[in-house]
Amino acid sequence: MKLSEKIIELRKANRMTQEELAAICNVSRQSISKWEADIALPETEKLLILGETFRVSMDLLLKDELILDTVKNVRNCGSNAIQKKKPELYEGVLIKESITDDSIIDYLNIHKMELWNTGGKPKYWTALFFTCDKKDFPEQISKALRHASDTGEIWFADFKADNEKYIVLKDKVLKYQIGNQAEKEDVCNECRKSGISNGQMNWTEQEEI
Repeated sequence: MKLSEKIIELRKANRMTQEELAAICNVSRQSISKWEADIALPETEKLLILGETFRVSMDLLLKDELILDTVKNVRNCGSNAIQKKKPELYEGVLIKESITDDSIIDYLNIHKMELWNTGGKPKYWTALFFTCDKKDFPEQISKALRHASDTGEIWFADFKADNEKYIVLKDKVLKYQIGNQAEKEDVCNECRKSGISNGQMNWTEQEEI
């Protein structure tokens, strides 16, 4: 199902007119009409608004192969729904510009997308906040990462699974147990050898409770 079709279905399921959706997105009614006619695409900021308004993930909006389920009223919501949710192995943030193979995105469940102003080149990075339940994801992302750029920048991805932190470079997967300083220092030393500066090693590592 195309994005245009999903917008139509979600708008109608929420009993919303094009004018009402336009007001929420701060665009003209003609813009909504163009989105629904597949003439134009919403900007990233507007996609985020659509996701929040309709309470759906970016993953569902952006991937053509994902089809909306019929809108239903259910009783098993709240904490019961959370308990029944399928556990997902990895969670983190991936910079889309850091990968050479966009097919890696098919593995991700994208929950949020942001544009980060880098102040350099490229001017913006697209940050994908994701979860993933593919067991060999670290190995797959290591193959998809870019080599060092002409400016000498080293691309890497960081994410976690439970209390284990992963730092993945091109063709190299590093990991350590969160809270284990010796293991972390070993990983940091490997990162330094690969050209990553101390200032880049400020990844989050909140422990699971």
